[in-house]
Amino acid sequence: MAVFDTPEEAFGVLRPICVQLTRTQTVENVEQLQAQLQAVSDAALQGLQQYILFPLRFTLKTPGPKRERLVQSVVECLTFILSSTCVREQELLQELFSELSACLYSPNSQKPAPVSEELKLAVIRGLSTLMHSAYGDIILTFYEPSILPRLGFAVSLLLGLAEQEKSKQIKIAALKCLQVLLFQCDCDDHPRSLDELEQKQLGDLFASFLPGISTALTRVITGDFKQGHSIVVCSLKIFYKTVGFIMADEQLRRISEVQAKPAVEHRVATLMVHREADWVKNTGDKLTILLKKIIEGVSVHPHWKVRLELIELVEALLLKCSQSLVESAGPLLKALVGLLHDESPEVQARCNKVLRHFADQKVVVGNRAFADILSEHLHSLATSLPRLMNSQDDQGKFSTLSLLLGYLKLLGPKVNFVLNSVAHLQRLSKALVQVLELDVADIKIVEERRWNSDHLSASPKTSAARPWSRIQRRYFRFFTDERVFLLLRQVCQLLGFYGNLYLLVDHFMELYHESVVYRKQAAMILNELVVGAAGLEVEDLHENHTKTSPEELRGVVASVLEEYTSQENWCLVTCIEAEETGEELTTKQSGLQAITTGSHACRVASFPAFSKPSPTICSMNSNIWQICIQLEGIGHSAYALGTDFRLLLMSALYPVLEKAGDQTLLISQAATSAMMDICHACGYDSLQHLINQNSDYLVNGISLNLRHLSLHPHTPKVLEVMLRNSDASLLPLVADVVQDVLATLDQFYDKRATSFVSVLHALLAALAQWFPDTGDLGQLQEQSVGEKGSHLSQRPAALEKGLENTTTAEDIEQFLLNYLKEKDVADGNVSDFDNEEEEQSDPPKVDENDTGPDVEPPLPVQIQIATDVMERCIHLLSDTNLKIRLKVLDVLDLCVAVLQSHKNQLLPLAHRTWPSLVHRLTNDDPLAVLRAFKVLRTLGGKCGDFLRSRFCKDVLPKLAGSLVTQAPVSARAGPVYSHTLAFKLQLAVLQGLGPLCERLDLGEGDLNKVADACLIYLSAKQPVKLQEAARRVFLHLMKVDPDSTWLLLNELDCPEQFAPPHPSLHPVQLRGATGQQSPYTANVQLLLQELQCPLAPPACGRGAEPTLAEGLAAAAEKTAKVD
Repeated sequence: MAVFDTPEEAFGVLRPICVQLTRTQTVENVEQLQAQLQAVSDAALQGLQQYILFPLRFTLKTPGPKRERLVQSVVECLTFILSSTCVREQELLQELFSELSACLYSPNSQKPAPVSEELKLAVIRGLSTLMHSAYGDIILTFYEPSILPRLGFAVSLLLGLAEQEKSKQIKIAALKCLQVLLFQCDCDDHPRSLDELEQKQLGDLFASFLPGISTALTRVITGDFKQGHSIVVCSLKIFYKTVGFIMADEQLRRISEVQAKPAVEHRVATLMVHREADWVKNTGDKLTILLKKIIEGVSVHPHWKVRLELIELVEALLLKCSQSLVESAGPLLKALVGLLHDESPEVQARCNKVLRHFADQKVVVGNRAFADILSEHLHSLATSLPRLMNSQDDQGKFSTLSLLLGYLKLLGPKVNFVLNSVAHLQRLSKALVQVLELDVADIKIVEERRWNSDHLSASPKTSAARPWSRIQRRYFRFFTDERVFLLLRQVCQLLGFYGNLYLLVDHFMELYHESVVYRKQAAMILNELVVGAAGLEVEDLHENHTKTSPEELRGVVASVLEEYTSQENWCLVTCIEAEETGEELTTKQSGLQAITTGSHACRVASFPAFSKPSPTICSMNSNIWQICIQLEGIGHSAYALGTDFRLLLMSALYPVLEKAGDQTLLISQAATSAMMDICHACGYDSLQHLINQNSDYLVNGISLNLRHLSLHPHTPKVLEVMLRNSDASLLPLVADVVQDVLATLDQFYDKRATSFVSVLHALLAALAQWFPDTGDLGQLQEQSVGEKGSHLSQRPAALEKGLENTTTAEDIEQFLLNYLKEKDVADGNVSDFDNEEEEQSDPPKVDENDTGPDVEPPLPVQIQIATDVMERCIHLLSDTNLKIRLKVLDVLDLCVAVLQSHKNQLLPLAHRTWPSLVHRLTNDDPLAVLRAFKVLRTLGGKCGDFLRSRFCKDVLPKLAGSLVTQAPVSARAGPVYSHTLAFKLQLAVLQGLGPLCERLDLGEGDLNKVADACLIYLSAKQPVKLQEAARRVFLHLMKVDPDSTWLLLNELDCPEQFAPPHPSLHPVQLRGATGQQSPYTANVQLLLQELQCPLAPPACGRGAEPTLAEGLAAAAEKTAKVD
């Protein structure tokens, strides 16, 4: 279609259609006109604007009812024309505005006319397009007092549509049109910015609509969430832009007290509003009510964009209307800080940005009224905080504390004005103390013990990944959410950062002293105050704030640490120890048969009369948490001071080491964390480096405190921790202290044995690690049998070679002669000639113990220490306390390992130890039996022949008897049996017997005792672990006497029939060759396969052809038995 670029061309085309439409108002004529308009250029259309508008406006003005479809077509056509042209006349703009508004007029109701949604949408779009088409300053002339009634009608019409319509599209269109009418359009082609006079003119005009607009928009904003977030966002934007424009402080300052008389008729003049002081105050009060409703509804809106728009509302109103809406400042600031920890990252980021902007602009700090309001809100919140913490759920508590944190952030340095008020400070401190109350009723806190003796840190670098702020999980009375505790910590850190540190520390120290109930909470708060004062992990919104100087901070930390580590706050009762109460901790073992000839009786000491009541679980839990919190305080202080903490190290390190050795798990963990923090702060590479660099001071403290053990009962723990976390360079320093420890043990063996034995264990473990014996074959443990067939290396090579060829009678004769000769030699039946030859061939032996006139060289320090310690262990092995006996056995085991290369010292001590050790093995608690058997294995590996006869005489019969007695019990037991102490005892004996037999090189008779006792455990009825242990016993027996072991196994279950290697020999018939399956078959076959030798080749099964070796071995055994 051709485009008409000139008005003349366009007029020729459009005139007939316009005339026809004027005569006949139909939808078809309107559509035909709109179709022709598509072919006319904008310039030509601008020239014919009023001519073309005439028939359309005439249609709208025609009296009488009109069809909605016709009105809709006319409005749409008008909208098209206005979108392509500009309205340059004020009168035309006002008339079109009135005509379009009248399309929705309902004479019988104040609500919009009940027309179709399409017509409503068309009229709204038409009004919006009309306002956008106003040219230049024409739009400003439109907003004069005379237009007030018509403008008010349109505004109420649009508000009604936004509030009452169900269509989301109409609601949003009405709100956007209202935005245009109120001069708030965000379009790029909107008119220029207004000067002061124009702003005042529009503000006076719009002030008349403020009550209706604000009220209606509030109803829309607080309506049902289902209406959609975009409607709420748009309503919020119109609300704060309208209120911010009309109530702007800049405008209101220029309003005169006397209202100028407007040049309008009286009816219109009554609608005008004069924005004087009284009106501002009354309006501000009413807006405060509406804002509270809006904040209450929007702050919990599920959509994050709505909450984001609320932040924009707060920012706009507080920046523009800080004087006129001063009463609304409290709710607005509350809304802002309430969103500080919103779940949406976008809302959080925007909230932080606004807070920082407020701090830069000194919105609160520079406004006394706002600061006073915030102070009152802070006091009110602190007053209700305990009640809210007790009644709200965790999410409500999180919101409440976010509010408190936001108030502190906004107040910044002004928080000192609040803290200087005694009422405010007491209310806030008591609130924090009550909220932080711990739940100390859990018995697990006392139960969790540190039994292992591992290093505090396995690797120096493992602690680097641990953030300083990681603290132990605590359980509070009033909340369970970790986020709540994190907020409370941030609150305390902000107080320390902005507040007067001396004032706060003194105040909370008073609470610390005031009552045991407040002590833990006050310590937690003090710890966070120190971290906050250092400015660490604190977001500073107020850049000009002066931080606490390092000297002041160090002085405060020194006073706090002095209080923490004082005797009355550091040495608290955390458990009921046997050595402190006189009670022996023993456990009754029922249903267990220990390795004893008689019954084992548990001796329980009677309770002494206490001078004071025994501590309760809750009180001990409370003490444990107090010590943990104080330890964390030391770590936090180190983190806060950095390298300056070195100046306080001498007063802090010793107490921390003392707690690192505590048996309570939580205390030990807290002390370890504190030591990690000290390492990082002071520049030490590891805990070992920290201890080594300060060992001289620590050793001196230990030596002094050992002289007053009753005042410092935990002194041995410090030495224990040092030994566990240092190296051999520490030994020269602690050698004298070790002698002091031994001397003190001799003096207090009946009262303080437990703590001293723990130190001795740590000492010997350190010596064993620092001075390993290069010739040591290792602890006597379960060893694999090695490569297959290696255990038969003792067999005569000639025999194996002969077996490969055809067997002859001469071979058999020679084999028997060799066997008989070897048997005579073994029995001692040798000729004198052979003895002389042997004597000549053997070099003379020199007695190692006979040193002659030579003086023995001095013993190494570690050997002397181990000797002295083992002397004490001999006496303590008979202690009545089971716990001490177990620990002494562990120490004894380590002593043997350290002394293994010095037989002159080890063997006499082993001789003296033997009677007590046998008693522990045969007549003690099963736990002690297990531990004693471990010592026996170690002694067997280190002393060897020295123990053979003693073991065979004193221990082996009872071990074997115990195994035989318990075998039927374990065979009948179910799966739960594997968790019992009796099972563990059986397993330990079976696992240790094999290596002992091999190391002690037992004789045939003793080996037979072991084999007979273990044979029953090869039954498939026994637990699997016991079967495996029994198989390992026989594997070790194979190394000592493979022939006897092979024959014993075949007597139990023979896998095949044996044929003689020569026709002159009779067939060999073994008792196990029944051809039937038995409970022992599987394990016996496994063991025979392990032999890996010609006597029992793995490949041969039942019915395979027998070999020469089988016949020879059987014949040899028969001959030996006959002899």
